[in-house]
Amino acid sequence: MRILFTGPAAAGHLFPMVPTAQALRAAGHEVLFAGSQPLEQLRNAGFPIVEIGDGTSIQEAFERAAERGSTYVNHDKTQEEIFDLAAVGFAELSRPTVDGLLTAAERWAPDILVYDSFQAAAPLVAAKLGIPSVLHNFGVVSGHEMVARLAGHFEDVYKEHEVAGPARPVALDVLPASLGGDGDGWRTRYVPYNGGGILPADLLRRAGRPRVVVTLGTVLTQMDGVRSITGLAEAAGTVDAEFLFALGGADLALLGDLPANVRTLPWAPLAQLLGTADAVVHHGGSGTMLTGVAAGIPQLLLPQGADHFANADALVATGAGLRAKSEEVDGDLLGRLLTDPALRAAAEALLAENAALPAPAALLPRFEELAARPR
Repeated sequence: MRILFTGPAAAGHLFPMVPTAQALRAAGHEVLFAGSQPLEQLRNAGFPIVEIGDGTSIQEAFERAAERGSTYVNHDKTQEEIFDLAAVGFAELSRPTVDGLLTAAERWAPDILVYDSFQAAAPLVAAKLGIPSVLHNFGVVSGHEMVARLAGHFEDVYKEHEVAGPARPVALDVLPASLGGDGDGWRTRYVPYNGGGILPADLLRRAGRPRVVVTLGTVLTQMDGVRSITGLAEAAGTVDAEFLFALGGADLALLGDLPANVRTLPWAPLAQLLGTADAVVHHGGSGTMLTGVAAGIPQLLLPQGADHFANADALVATGAGLRAKSEEVDGDLLGRLLTDPALRAAAEALLAENAALPAPAALLPRFEELAARPR
């Protein structure tokens, strides 16, 4: 088989697809990614790439869409309102990719098109060319609903290409059912892929005291810096624990002088960091949250925008996490995160639920069956 993957140029959207693509390639199938700039994260995953789009970044697309009210950080809107605004920004990002994705699909002739719900060009191309498609979800939210939202801002493009509407794909959920997803297609366990990076040798085993990882993912620091953890940085000094601030290349000046028990790290593979941690504090991004689920540790979510609020709702409902506003974080809350036995038991139960799901390789017969269906 030939399988063409595509999604927005962001780790949160591309990284969840990598284990699926790896499983298909390991079985001997051909895998190609159609990606837009920046391509570094996708290139590092080791797959061949055909470039699509005009170089517009997510931030640039959202800045253009900002005239219509689309922003990344939102504390005064409902999750549904945030999704509607996100659809505006990602539809804007997708527009320049239509011609390139269509050309790649026509020339390479894939048997299946696998795409992220925020890539508005993909369901159009699948429908226009009659390619069987898989909607590769990345978190708790419904991919089908997001495809429909983006299509609402793509009506002129569908009309231009004489396509009635998005193709109906098979939805692939990569998380435990208790957390959500579409639930009407395929489901596998979440297998973390966080890209490459150097991990300090002393972090390969647990510390002598509790260890808490603090991260803001790959997008929030670009949009809002480290503003959301200024209070946490101060509160960390009151807790008997080691705090690892894994914030990549973010400017930390806003945090001031950090307490002695806080250690900063450059980009490092999150799954390995969490493997020797006792808890994680983060913004609520899907990839970060699900990597915490796969590590079986309690989580404190400080939702800022995007899908963070939906993720926080889903995780808190399982009992495996806490949520708070940034200004509410204090030593008592961090202490509860580390010592509450109910939180830890729920996190371990969620880990077991995830581990009981089939691995991505188990989907191979389903992909083969989908590719064999008459078009």
